Amino acid sequence: MKKRILAMVLAGMMAFSMAACGSSGGDDKGSTAQDSGSADDANADGGAADGDADADGNAADDGDAADDGADAGGSDDTAPATDMNIAMITDSGDITDQSFNQTTYETSKAWAEANNVPFTYYKPDSDSDEARSASVDQAVAGGANVLMMPGYMFAAAVVEKAKLYPDVKFVALDVGAGDLLEKGVGEGYDYNPDNYDVKEYYNSDNVYCCTYQEELSGYMAGYAAVKLGYKHLGFLGGMSVPAVTRFGYGYLQGADAAAKELGIEGDVEVEYVCGGQFYGDADITAAMDTWYGTKGVEVVFACGGGIFTSAVEAAVKADGKVIGVDSDQSGIIDASKEGLTVTSAMKGLATTVDTVLTDIQAGKWSDYAGKIDNLGMVSENPEENFVQLPIETTQWGDGFKEDDYRALVKSMFSGEITVSNDITALPETAIKVTDYGSIK
Repeated sequence: MKKRILAMVLAGMMAFSMAACGSSGGDDKGSTAQDSGSADDANADGGAADGDADADGNAADDGDAADDGADAGGSDDTAPATDMNIAMITDSGDITDQSFNQTTYETSKAWAEANNVPFTYYKPDSDSDEARSASVDQAVAGGANVLMMPGYMFAAAVVEKAKLYPDVKFVALDVGAGDLLEKGVGEGYDYNPDNYDVKEYYNSDNVYCCTYQEELSGYMAGYAAVKLGYKHLGFLGGMSVPAVTRFGYGYLQGADAAAKELGIEGDVEVEYVCGGQFYGDADITAAMDTWYGTKGVEVVFACGGGIFTSAVEAAVKADGKVIGVDSDQSGIIDASKEGLTVTSAMKGLATTVDTVLTDIQAGKWSDYAGKIDNLGMVSENPEENFVQLPIETTQWGDGFKEDDYRALVKSMFSGEITVSNDITALPETAIKVTDYGSIK
C-alpha cells in the first residue's frame, strides 16, 4: 500500500491543503448536510464558510437508519466514477477548524468536483458517538456510498455502522486499532491492542483506517525550534489522546536532541500541558498568558484542533511565537500577527484522501479494505512523506536552514536518527521538562 501511495505522491499528489469551515441549517435532528455544488469554499483565514449563507438548504433524509445492508448507490469495486457518492462527516468540530475536518472537507470536495462526483458534508448535531452515528445514517439515506470520517472519535460509528451498511466504504482517518477496540470491547478493555484481534470487533471488509506517525513531525518541530535559537519552549495539547501525546513526546525528543548537539542541555526547558479540550477559551488563554508573559516561554507548539487560538492570543500580546499542527497553519496563525508561526508539524492528510478516493474510483478498494495503516516516512525527500514541516513557510534561520532540515529527514529515514513512539511515560531527556497535566 505504501509503495502505491509513494508512487502517487511522486507523481505530484502531495498537497497539504486547507479548506474552509462552518455550516448552518439542518433537518429535524439538527444535523447539517450541505451540497458541494452550492457551498463555496471556506475562507482560509478561518472565517465562516460562504456556504453558510449560500447553501441551498437541501438536507438528506431525516437521519432515520436505512435498512440493514441497504444499497447506498453501488458497491461494485470497478464502478465508474459517476457511481461514487461521497459524504464527509465532521467530528467534534466543523470545517473551519484549520485541522482534520477542514483539510478532509476541502480535499474531498476538490477531488469530487474534479471527477464529477457528488459530494456532501454533514455536521452532527452534538459532540457524541450517537450524533456521529446518526450522521452516518443520514449520509447513507442521502445516497452516499463512500464516507470520509476524520478523527479518532469516529471509532464508535465504524464499529456500529460498518456492519449495517456493507455496501458503503468507510474511510476512517486517524482511527487506529486501539480506538476501535476501546469502542468494540467496551468495559474490560485493557488498552493493549496486541491482546486482541481487532477484526473481531468491527466489519473490516468495508473499512479502511489509517493513523500517522505524529512523533516524527513532532520531533522535527522540536528539533527545529531549538536549532533556531529558542530555549524556553511550550507544548499545549488538546486532550491527552494518543495522537496528541505522540506529537508532544516527539517534540520533547527533538528539542532534547538539538540541545545535546548544541551542548546547551542546561539552558533549554519545556513547559508541557494539555487543555482537556480541542478548543481555546479564556482559561486556556490565561494559562498561556502566564507562560509567555511571566515564565518567559518563547514558542508554544499548539496541538489539538482549535486550541491554537489561545496560544495565538497570548503570543500576540507577549511577542511570542507559535508552532502549528496537522497542516501548514501559518495562514490562519499569521492572520493575527505577521511572522507568528515558526513552523507546523504536518500530517499528509490531503494526500491520503486524494490517493484513497482515486483508487476507489479505479476499482482498487480491495487494496484498502480491512487495513489499518500507520503512515509516516516513505522517502528521504521531505515533500514525499506523510509527516513533515512546510518548506515554504517555516522560518528558516542561520541555525536551521532548509538544507539542514533535508539532512535531518534523510537521517530519520535511514534510521540513523530514531524517534520513540512510546507514550506510556514522558521520554527521558537531558533538558528540563515540567508537566502540568491538564488545565481542565
